[in-house]
Amino acid sequence: MIIAMMYRPKKLKQFYNIPALFLILSTLFSVSHGRQNENVDLQSDGIMRLVKRKMEETESRNSSIILAKEETERPDPLNKFKDYKGGWDITSKHYLASVGYSSAPFALMAIVWFMLFGIFLLCACICCCCCHRNKPYGYSRLAYACSLIFLILFTIAAVAGCALMFTGEGKFLASVNDVSHYIVTQGLSIYDNIIGIQNFLISAKNVVLNNKFVPDDLKGEVDKANKLIDSVGSLPRIKSQDITDEIRKLLKQINTALITITVFMLLLEFLGFLFSILGMKTCVYMLVVIGWIVITLTFFLCGLFLVFHNIVSDTCIAMDEWIQDPMADSAMGEVLPCFDMAFGEEIKEAGKGVTTNVNDLLNQFITVLANNNTANNQSGPLVPLICDPYKHGDSQESCADEVPLKNATEEWEKYVCQVSEDGDCTTPGRLTPDMYTEMIKAVNISNGLYDYNPFIAGVADCSIIQDTLRNITTNHCPGLKKYSEWVYCGLVAATGSVMFSLFFWVLYARERRHRKYTKRINKGYDESPLVGGKKL
Repeated sequence: MIIAMMYRPKKLKQFYNIPALFLILSTLFSVSHGRQNENVDLQSDGIMRLVKRKMEETESRNSSIILAKEETERPDPLNKFKDYKGGWDITSKHYLASVGYSSAPFALMAIVWFMLFGIFLLCACICCCCCHRNKPYGYSRLAYACSLIFLILFTIAAVAGCALMFTGEGKFLASVNDVSHYIVTQGLSIYDNIIGIQNFLISAKNVVLNNKFVPDDLKGEVDKANKLIDSVGSLPRIKSQDITDEIRKLLKQINTALITITVFMLLLEFLGFLFSILGMKTCVYMLVVIGWIVITLTFFLCGLFLVFHNIVSDTCIAMDEWIQDPMADSAMGEVLPCFDMAFGEEIKEAGKGVTTNVNDLLNQFITVLANNNTANNQSGPLVPLICDPYKHGDSQESCADEVPLKNATEEWEKYVCQVSEDGDCTTPGRLTPDMYTEMIKAVNISNGLYDYNPFIAGVADCSIIQDTLRNITTNHCPGLKKYSEWVYCGLVAATGSVMFSLFFWVLYARERRHRKYTKRINKGYDESPLVGGKKL
């Protein structure tokens, strides 16, 4: 417990998770998943205008920030052990060296422990083999009582440390599972959105209304956008699968290692306590040698887990700070390339062009055929034209007498007539079922692409990354911080307790043997090998 207090890691703030997971996350969200942005003005060039506005706002502020600056100030062995000042940067060798150096106290303790206790064991062996006792044993009731009390206390502490480590390990791995599942879900959602856009673009090339097609130049833009999507569109799905596989392997290794350590240390502590209580000297000495090696290894393991804990802590803090100012130049921006402006611009222009042209084809179709009384014997009120959201907005108020995209299907259904075998209307109405079907296919493509505009805006202005990391820092970082600290503290407490238990195993076994010998002496018998068991 004392060691755990001395080398307790800095308290985490609000993410993560595992540093490797965040690197995968950075690649995964190069092409990001969109959300509904209530305040985004989607009229005309509103998508890119939002991006430009955010960039202009950023330029008016400080354009560069250092993430997790205070938390990452550690001695840098690559820079003459001066404090590292660069903040969180998982790609910097100086950051990695400084955070790795945080394990130095445990590495030093492991080396010192191994050498000093090894010398102690060597001296003890020499004394046992070469020296012979010429005087009777001494016995101290105080030493006997203290050794028993401390043996019990350190045994309880070791069990408590193992219990804390085991509990924390289970909850920590559950937290890792949750965040990895969240990232995979986000990745698949991104993939679905990208494929949805691509499907609408491909379908738009085949739109035919009144023998009119979309223009050839627009088809060229669509082909260009589709090629771009093909080059990156499968990335989220592939990375999601990679994450699933890697996380499963990682969880299995961590789970196996920590459970093995917990069970082994509990078994070691229990057997040591039992053998010393029963006075089984040879078994105690064997466990002491085994414990000497195990404690050395667990000291190194404590250091490694402290490094891991610190990286997770730093990453959580860095993400939280980056969310506040994502446009500023920072190390997080290097691994989260949000501004794929070419991708956003290409998809935006293709989607806008398809929506506008399909709407124009629909309006021509309505004017020439639907509202023409002689085409199919139509009659009744005129079919309203489609309202282009890029020109007039998407609300009924802004569209006046035209019908918004989202309401077109229901509105036009009112104008469908019943037809004869020849296809002419036999009841009032201006749309035959076939005409209505073709119009609905076209308007669904136009409306679908328009509905994906928030997604395109999210790709361009980095809001997808912000939302994802905000969710992680808010909902996942606290658990990762808390339970990784449980594992760390439990591991340190168990290691320290078992280390001190080694001494008290030997000390109590010795005092028990002396006490037993002294009692026999007091009864008049000397069982010392030098006397040969003769009666005094």
